[in-house]
Amino acid sequence: QREFTQKKTFTSWINSILAKHTPPYVVSDLYTDIQQGHLLLDLLEVLSGQHLVRQRFNTFQCRSNIENALTFLKSRSLKLINIHVADIIEGKPSIVLGLIWTIIFHFHIEELARTLACTYNQPSPDCSGAVESSPKANRSAKKSAKIKERWKMSATKALLLWAKEQCSLHGSVSVTDFKSSWRSGLAFLAIIQTLRPGLVDLEKAKARSNKENLKEAFRIAELELNIPRLLEPEDVDIVNPDEKSIMTYVAQFLQYSKNLPESEEDMQEKVREAMGWLAAQEKKLAKLLVETENETYYQKYKEMMSFMETFNQEKIPFLPVLSSKRGEAELSEGQQQMREEWDKVISQITAWKAKLDQMLPSPLGSIEAWLQEVERLQAEDLPDLQDPFKAMSVFREMIVIFKGLMDCFDSHLDTLQSFKNGDEKNMPLVLPEKLEEMKRRLFSNIRSTNPSTFLEYHYGLCSAIANEVKLKLNIWDMKYGAKESVESLLENW
Repeated sequence: QREFTQKKTFTSWINSILAKHTPPYVVSDLYTDIQQGHLLLDLLEVLSGQHLVRQRFNTFQCRSNIENALTFLKSRSLKLINIHVADIIEGKPSIVLGLIWTIIFHFHIEELARTLACTYNQPSPDCSGAVESSPKANRSAKKSAKIKERWKMSATKALLLWAKEQCSLHGSVSVTDFKSSWRSGLAFLAIIQTLRPGLVDLEKAKARSNKENLKEAFRIAELELNIPRLLEPEDVDIVNPDEKSIMTYVAQFLQYSKNLPESEEDMQEKVREAMGWLAAQEKKLAKLLVETENETYYQKYKEMMSFMETFNQEKIPFLPVLSSKRGEAELSEGQQQMREEWDKVISQITAWKAKLDQMLPSPLGSIEAWLQEVERLQAEDLPDLQDPFKAMSVFREMIVIFKGLMDCFDSHLDTLQSFKNGDEKNMPLVLPEKLEEMKRRLFSNIRSTNPSTFLEYHYGLCSAIANEVKLKLNIWDMKYGAKESVESLLENW
């Protein structure tokens, strides 16, 4: 039952997305249609807005299309556990449904829930502090699987909190999960009533059966809100309805709410409030810089930590307007000024921190510079493995640089661990938090990742690919007369 419901829901969702493709495409059987690969590429092109390379027809090219799709997903740091090309070509239900759910969650639910996570103070990658300890930290949401999993839970929680908030305006309608809470249909109707007051009579709905309410909710959502009908009453009015299918459908209501036009007056008021807060932060920062000009490094860093703690807490209510994804051409004059002011404040904070890092007492200053250089290299994008010969050359250079830097690891570690944090009057030179941060970066970001080994692995991988290509080219120097022989050769390759 669960597999049947997911297949039907996911197929309907895919068709609603592919209706925007040129030309439009309709999936009739998900397990069969996905085997050719172009379905995945069409779907990802619409969702990402990017053009993806594809091949056409025959088995070899279908495999290539699926590989291109999976490579694209991995490039966005999506974990594709136990999802293999061969299983998709065979149309294995559990693998296909798992892949489509990964796509739905990333491109549909996560993207929508991101601003909600800021509103509900969840740990979204976009809601991190304005200043991180290193370039590596700025990319942690992309690099760290643990953080990605934590955000996945938070995206689900943010969507649930949004649904609760919509339903809480209507008294006794309670939502606690994405399963049985939706069985009566009242939660769907309550959300519709919140988004479009007057379309629903909740008092009458309380006297109707579950199936009647669900049928009515799906009908109104489709006709009045233009929300595709992904579910049927019998999919939801059961003891244990499918959580993923309900989440996929509920997210469409959130999408609808995001597309509702906000009055110009409301937007201008939010921009004015954000501008006022940013101006206050700029004045506060300027005053702090003057007041701490003659202070010790210890006191300066302590004041910065205090400022950043308050800054990161106070910015939360302004994140939705500050992180608006509207293009520059669509921004009003006030919004453009707000963006410029935000960039200015962040630039000043970053410059302040960089200046403090340069003021670290010896020998911590040189260790901090070394840490930043290693982290900068770690944060660089890896070369494209599509060209293994070029990638080998780049990897070789990176390995040499990394090994040169890592030669200093032990001495920096010993220095950091033996550092006496006190002057002649036994007063601390550096805030303990800063020392702990440096140690954490040394162990967590550098030692545990073992970048030289990591790069040598990739270098070996590139070498293997290059050797395989050479080997194939060497055995392909003979002529094949028959078409079948050529096709067999390509399929084996």
